[in-house]
Amino acid sequence: MTRLRYTTAGESHGPSLVGIVEGIPAGLTLDLAPIDAELARRQEGYGRGGRMKIETDRIQLLSGTKGGVTLGSPIAFLIQNKDSVIEQLPPVRSPRPGHADLAGCQKYGHQDGRAVLERASARETAARVAAAGIVRQVLDAFGIEVFAHVLSVGGVSVREDAWDAAGAERAALRSESLFHALDPAAEAALIERVDQAKEAQDSLGGRFEVRALGLPPGLGSYQQPADRLTARLGAALFSIPAIKGVEVGMGMAVADAPGSLVHDPIDPAPAGSHTPFARRSNRAGGLEGGLTTGEELVLRAAMKPIPTLRRGIDSVDLETGAAAPATYQRSDVTSVPAASVVGEAVVVLALGEAFLDKYGGDSLEQVEAAHAFHMGQIRRR
Repeated sequence: MTRLRYTTAGESHGPSLVGIVEGIPAGLTLDLAPIDAELARRQEGYGRGGRMKIETDRIQLLSGTKGGVTLGSPIAFLIQNKDSVIEQLPPVRSPRPGHADLAGCQKYGHQDGRAVLERASARETAARVAAAGIVRQVLDAFGIEVFAHVLSVGGVSVREDAWDAAGAERAALRSESLFHALDPAAEAALIERVDQAKEAQDSLGGRFEVRALGLPPGLGSYQQPADRLTARLGAALFSIPAIKGVEVGMGMAVADAPGSLVHDPIDPAPAGSHTPFARRSNRAGGLEGGLTTGEELVLRAAMKPIPTLRRGIDSVDLETGAAAPATYQRSDVTSVPAASVVGEAVVVLALGEAFLDKYGGDSLEQVEAAHAFHMGQIRRR
């Protein structure tokens, strides 16, 4: 078995984005329609810019399947860019504060910020959403659901109990929302806030939540620091452009609460449960000691406003060093809804890696056998 891993390549306005996913077991029937649906969902959201009207992202498989079934070999794919104009675009002489432009030019010795921004662009995340669409189908085979929804944009929040109130209707509510949120009553206020920012030629950030349901206990490890699933999930979410904060469970609130209001008491589980133990609460967000507990995984991420502002930000000219307004690149007012889709994707990738680390085999049948043995072992205890 090859450990699950992925890599991406491609520039924002280059010919295409490409990706390779290794470690997917043989024997998985791969459906491309759900992957295309996730790519389309990434392009949605109120406040998106003109690029979304140009691109229609679709995954094109290049290797790794026969007759729609995985072979166990690397899966390569591409996503074509319709807006493939990198050679015609002007150089970027005034780096944008908040983007990788200046630091990237200083790192590589460039005098043109475009040499940095084309790869540093969030356009790359389309390839990660596609890669996650492949890995998600492994998790689907074991009843694991990963679901993201938006909590706030520009300081306007949805109701605090939106997740609980949505219940089984969460997928329908999210698909009907312009913000991938679960609170229809908040839509008008969210739209108004984005319209205000657009009028002011400004940009907005926000927060989203990712939950995973159906996870077995024991994914991850405490043996080495980098193996802790908490660290791996945090790194995955921080790898998304513009993410500045990540929380698990109660998150920052644990610093102000006593231990009696932070830790989750353990009780005997009710009859018929998949484990003999139950948690009275889930303040830990489904993670303890770097391992999954079997409870819902609850993660939240905070996204800063996009650094490209139509009204500009003070900057300098890379060649002369003189003061100059930052270059304006066509951009969004907000992309928090899209970031939630990417957040869901990177959590899928991290959980898929942890799942196959635990139950890995060369074929799906072998993975199923290892999973069944472990779950049976837990139930016997």
